[in-house]
Amino acid sequence: MADECFGHPRLAAIYDPLDPDRGDLDPYLRLAGELGARRVLDIGCGTGVFALLLADRGVEVVGVDPARASLDVARAKPGGGRVRWLHGDAADLPPLRVDLVTMTANVAQAIAGPAAWRRTLRGAFEALRPGGHLLFETRDPAARAWEDWTREKSHRVTELPGVGAVESWVRVTGVDGPLVTFRWTFVFAADGQVLTSDSTLRFREREEVEGELAAQGFVVTEVREAPDRPGKEFVFLARRPAAGA
Repeated sequence: MADECFGHPRLAAIYDPLDPDRGDLDPYLRLAGELGARRVLDIGCGTGVFALLLADRGVEVVGVDPARASLDVARAKPGGGRVRWLHGDAADLPPLRVDLVTMTANVAQAIAGPAAWRRTLRGAFEALRPGGHLLFETRDPAARAWEDWTREKSHRVTELPGVGAVESWVRVTGVDGPLVTFRWTFVFAADGQVLTSDSTLRFREREEVEGELAAQGFVVTEVREAPDRPGKEFVFLARRPAAGA
C-alpha cells in the first residue's frame, strides 16, 4: 500500500512543486554515468523525477512504484513515454537484465517490513545482469533525523500555480525501536480541504544493511556519505557478482 502523499491524486499532483530542489539526485546521476549504466531499474520511482533525468541522457529506464497516482503524474510529464512504468513493487517484476538498480531518497527506508525488504533486495538481485550494481541510501540512525520532524520546524505555506496556497507540516506520531511513524498534514486554502498522510520509516544500522545485502547474494562495493548531507546518510553501492565469480 502506498502512503497517501504518493497514492492520493491531489497529493501526488503537488508532490514535486512542494519539493522542487532535487539536488540529492545529482550523485546518483554521476555514479550511473561512472558505471556506464545503459539500462536502469528505479525502484520506488514515484513521480518519475530521477527516471526522466536518466531517460534524458539516453538511458533505458524501467520505473516501478506501488502508487498509481504518482505513476499517472510521471507518465504525463514531458518525455514520460520514454520510460517503462510498472505499477507494483520489486517483488513481482517481469524478467529484466539491467546494469543498475536504484532506490533514491527514502525508498529503502519506506520498505519497513523485514520480509518485504528481503523480497525487494531479491527482486533487485534478479533484475540485475551479473556484474550489475544496486545503489541506494538510508539515514544513519545515530543522526536521529526524526527529532526535527515537528510542526514548529516544518510548517510552511507554499503558493502553487493553478492550486493556490497549500499549508503543510509534519510531526512524529511514534517511535518504536528502528521504526519511526509520522504524519504529514496538507491544508488547501482554495477549498479548505485537509488531507493527511501517515508513513513509517525503518532506520537500519550499517551492519544490518550489509548483512542483508550479503544474505541476498550481493557484494558490498562501497558505503559513502551523501555529499549534501554529511554524517546523516549511508549510501550503499553493492554488486551482483559476475558469472563464475
